[in-house]
Amino acid sequence: MTAQEYAFLVVAVIGSLSAIAVVTARNVVHAALYLVVALAAVGVTFLLVGAEFVGWTQILIYVGAIVILFLFGLMLTKAPIGRDTLDYMGWKSRAVGGALATVLFLGLASLTLRVWPVGTTPASPPVDGSTAAIGTSLFHDYVLPFEVVSFLLLAALIGAIVLARKDDGGDQ
Repeated sequence: MTAQEYAFLVVAVIGSLSAIAVVTARNVVHAALYLVVALAAVGVTFLLVGAEFVGWTQILIYVGAIVILFLFGLMLTKAPIGRDTLDYMGWKSRAVGGALATVLFLGLASLTLRVWPVGTTPASPPVDGSTAAIGTSLFHDYVLPFEVVSFLLLAALIGAIVLARKDDGGDQ
């Protein structure tokens, strides 16, 4: 194995363990911090395969902005973050969730194996990964989805502010 493969193995283990910790954490703030590690592992994986722009964008946008937005949302809405607030699921709900996750995993695995059989490498045309090509593609070919996502993020931010500033119906 090469050094790059060893690095990928380490990053994959760290990312997988932190992703499992995100969904099993009893504290919302701890789950958000585990999410930072999981998203950083995805960014490092992109860096390992040579997609520097996508890797650094992943780290800056998701780790630096989205998780901070989650944490600010938790603080602004005064959401309960303790152990008791997340421990509402009984064993029946956990069993249904586990069964659904297993079915989803098997479906995605079978789809992936049908598209890319084991032992074959996907043939893809060479892609220009320069920043100029990515920017041109983003603002020319994908301008509508880009604007829709920015509008949805703005709506989420306004919704968080409205929830945080909700009047108690008291003095004026």
